[in-house]
Amino acid sequence: MNLLTKSLAVVSAVFLLTACETAPSSTSGANGKGGAAGAGGPVSPGTQEDLAQNVGDRVFFDTDSSQLSSESQGVLQRQAAWLKQYGNVHVTVEGHCDERGTREFNLALGERRAAAAKKYLVGLGIPSSRISTISYGKERPAVIGSDESAWSQNRRAVTVVANQ
Repeated sequence: MNLLTKSLAVVSAVFLLTACETAPSSTSGANGKGGAAGAGGPVSPGTQEDLAQNVGDRVFFDTDSSQLSSESQGVLQRQAAWLKQYGNVHVTVEGHCDERGTREFNLALGERRAAAAKKYLVGLGIPSSRISTISYGKERPAVIGSDESAWSQNRRAVTVVANQ
C-alpha cells in the first residue's frame, strides 16, 4: 500500500505541475488567425489575414434577415476599397446562420446573406467575376452556444480570399 500511495502522490504532483503551466496568451481576431494589426508581426498585404485584421472580413445580420445594416455596409465599403487596392484578389462570400431553423431554411437564408453582401460589393464597383458565394447554413458556427450571444455571431457573411 505504501508504494501505491507514493505512486499516486507522484502522479498527482505531475498533474498539478501540468495544470499550473501557463498557456501563451492569444489575441485571435474574429477568424482565429491573429489579432489586431501588428499583434503577431506584420501581415502580408492582400491576404486573408490582412483583410481580417485591417478591414474586417465579416458582417452580421438580424434574425431571419439578409438585410445589410449601416454597420455592415460600412464594413463592405472598406472591403470594396481593399479589393480595389488588390485587383488580383478573388473572394468567396460565405453565408452563415444560427442553429435555429431547418437545414433547408438556413441554407437558403445563408445564400441570401452571401448574395446581399456580393450585390453590395458589386454596386461599389467590384467586378462580379471576382466574387463567388456559398451558403453553409448552420453547418459552420463561429461560436457554439444556444443563446442570443452565440446566435448573433453566427448570423453572418464572411469574405474569404479565394486565391492564396
